[in-house]
Amino acid sequence: MSMEVIQKIEKEVYKKNILNKPNKKEFEKFYKEVLDENYIYDNQELVYNLKEGLSEEIIAKVVFTLKSVGFLPFEALKEISQYIRMLENKYFLFFAYNGTGKTRLSMSFKDVAKQNGDTDTLYFNAFTEDLFTWDNDLDDDTHRVLLLNRDSKFFGSTSAQDDKSLIESLDIPNRIRPLLKRYADFNFEIDFKYKKPTTVDSEDETEKWAINFIREELVDGTVENKEYIKVSRGEENIFIWCFFLALAQLAIDGDQNYDWVKYIYIDDPISSLDDNNTIAVASHLAQMLKKGGNNIKTIISSHHTLFFNVMCNELKSANRNFLSKIGEANYRLTNTSDTPFFHHVSLIKDLHNAVESGVLYTYHFNILRSVLEKTASFHGFKNFSDCITPLDDDEDKVLYTRMVNILSHGNYSLYEPREMLPENKGYFKQIFKDFITNYQFNPEIIPALTVESN
Repeated sequence: MSMEVIQKIEKEVYKKNILNKPNKKEFEKFYKEVLDENYIYDNQELVYNLKEGLSEEIIAKVVFTLKSVGFLPFEALKEISQYIRMLENKYFLFFAYNGTGKTRLSMSFKDVAKQNGDTDTLYFNAFTEDLFTWDNDLDDDTHRVLLLNRDSKFFGSTSAQDDKSLIESLDIPNRIRPLLKRYADFNFEIDFKYKKPTTVDSEDETEKWAINFIREELVDGTVENKEYIKVSRGEENIFIWCFFLALAQLAIDGDQNYDWVKYIYIDDPISSLDDNNTIAVASHLAQMLKKGGNNIKTIISSHHTLFFNVMCNELKSANRNFLSKIGEANYRLTNTSDTPFFHHVSLIKDLHNAVESGVLYTYHFNILRSVLEKTASFHGFKNFSDCITPLDDDEDKVLYTRMVNILSHGNYSLYEPREMLPENKGYFKQIFKDFITNYQFNPEIIPALTVESN
């Protein structure tokens, strides 16, 4: 962790950006123990001065606290992971847009324990989904199955009972089925000794774990079970989610096979669901977590506004944060308190700071488009382009709209941050300046720009 600490903080800055930030009792206690005891107020200079002669350990706590209230940025995802582990909250909610680092944060959190030779996190993220891979039986096109990576600790170790796998001995399939029925109309079977029919006599073919999906179909007036079907991507995701929920329920219930779980980390579980199922998944998850009488902490991150808001309403005691990225490597946590709906204001502030600094990356166009779309929807416009002020000789707004469209798409914008070309920076600054001029926000939060646009 960086040991660079602020030596002097002006009274008004201290009051506005530090005193008013903490809103949780346990965090207020931590804050007072660290900041109040190590900053001394100078009544003549109207500043808070850091005490002299503090140990490196105390300075580290001061720096960490200033980062926790958003006064200083986190300089690595590992610092945020340590911050989460430090607090006593049982639930943590993070809202962040794609490309910010949600999935990387979940892996960083897990790796903090792994570096100490421990495993304490049951997680659901993109890597969890990668434990399931399709064998589409391209030769015969008849036995399409979803294979499981049996070596992952996600599925547990071998049970002592009859040399069965833990998944098999705990009857996980029958724990999944009632969960799956909430969202899907297909059934499944897990074959723990699967071999392709064409190689069943081959001694070289390794036995695998495979899921055979089954759906009832009406054939000539008779209901038949059609096996080895290929389910849709959304159905596959919801199946994996239900698989995870079955394991998480065991950990929450205190099953001895999952007593190693101290944290449950969930990252974007509803990427392919409609709004109705999104609400259902969020509500069911919250009820399951609240019924658990254990000390397992749960961290949930999402880019889905509806899912995040439902979780905020259901888990009212949760520590709620908006995760944003500053430049290439720094991060900021903004506590949303009881207003989880207004993340666009934080986004606009981030864009404002980026324009002022001149450090603009291609992914800033993604954020700008999201803000424009939300503004258009709020004001009843059909397209985000209705919130763009056109050039004098471009009444149809073609140029600016095309710029936002092109530069807000593409994986490079999300996952490989690249600084904008000077010409694109000029376009971005002009579009953003016109936007905050036409749609005024609190000037204390988003002041007028001091830089000139092209």
